[in-house]
Amino acid sequence: EVRLVESGGDLVQPGGSLRLSCEASGFNFDNSVMYWLRQAPGKGLEWVALISERGHSTDHRASVKGRFTISRDNAKNTLYLQMRDLKTEDTAIYYCAMGSNEDSPRGQGTQVTVSS
Repeated sequence: EVRLVESGGDLVQPGGSLRLSCEASGFNFDNSVMYWLRQAPGKGLEWVALISERGHSTDHRASVKGRFTISRDNAKNTLYLQMRDLKTEDTAIYYCAMGSNEDSPRGQGTQVTVSS
């Protein structure tokens, strides 16, 4: 059974930083492209970042480039999202996922709230 458990979400002020983690189990993590998705209040699910199986290739949506960094530790079956210079528009529930579609397996999410 695929299991994805996110953690690290919090309330932070604009300009602050957070590091999200996602512990994966139940599948071959090191053979899987992994994603971070997010859903802001009243909006649809959107792709934030992706990372290749070995971590050699990454991509980030334009609005977070230069501020967010996706990474992974295959020895620990863990996915990360380092977030810096957070903005109010980054407020959302963040999910780690095995794909970018609504139907892709994902965790329960972790809440990130950026507010002064």
